[in-house]
Amino acid sequence: MEGVSIESDIREFLASHRAKITPQQAGLPAYGTNRRVKGLRREEVAMLAGVSVDYYVRLERGRIAGASEEVLDAVANALHLDEAERAHLYDLARAAAKRPAHRRRARGPLPDSILRVLRSMTDSPAFIRNGRLDILATNSLGRALYSPLFRDPTAQQVNIARFQFLDPLGRDFFPDWEQSLNTTVSLLRTEAGRAPHDNDLTQLIGELVTRSEGFRTAWAKHNVRLHHTGRKSFRHPAVGVLTLDFDALDLSAQPGLTLTAYSAAPGTPDHDALQLLAAWAATEIASPPTAPLPPTGTTDDHDGSRRP
Repeated sequence: MEGVSIESDIREFLASHRAKITPQQAGLPAYGTNRRVKGLRREEVAMLAGVSVDYYVRLERGRIAGASEEVLDAVANALHLDEAERAHLYDLARAAAKRPAHRRRARGPLPDSILRVLRSMTDSPAFIRNGRLDILATNSLGRALYSPLFRDPTAQQVNIARFQFLDPLGRDFFPDWEQSLNTTVSLLRTEAGRAPHDNDLTQLIGELVTRSEGFRTAWAKHNVRLHHTGRKSFRHPAVGVLTLDFDALDLSAQPGLTLTAYSAAPGTPDHDALQLLAAWAATEIASPPTAPLPPTGTTDDHDGSRRP
């Protein structure tokens, strides 16, 4: 299946980021104007990282399992990797060495205490998702905001990426299409590095790569990112376009899960739109606070293995 292959992911990740760095950015002289290689050459990265050319070539071919932290840091510095990209490189190295990440991902029903916190957030749309972008739970306003995703009452699982790329309403719901597209793909690419043996994730990526040209093109760029705060726009069928601030909080007691909450500054048109959304939700939406959950009674390790 195309999409999640550790060796090819390492090769393409390093090669694509090497192509983004010019000799001038790396502090190297650019001899001549007819360079056949876009970005840095392998030997230039090797020199900047302080390793032999042969060793760096091995790394870029996916043979990264035995690389030390010092070597990974040196390569990350040479390629000007940011925080998310550096973490992704470490995740790929762990996966290549078949070493699970330090923390297990949550699996099963959400604790009542977390659901109570979610329900108590009455003025902000909020939801809990996993790394595959499955929506596991929402508060009332969160379900109202994402109501187009919940319009099929028979759906076993609501997934943001599947809606965005495969549902005819996806492009209209996310008006900042290119930015939203790249964010979604980058989050899934990041999760693929953390959990390369997650069968559900592999199947989702395979489906999207096969059925969506937009996803396929963005996936090939090997971009990754952290997604903790920012702004996001929606074109809601009931209240129109609204642009909201978001904050995404990792749930330390439920590894792998994230609580995202949206807000708008009082007195702004977007805050007015949120109030209108709340009024619409009170009259139009009567639904439980949670979306369907995966089977209970199991815990997934971060390398994708499953424990009773």
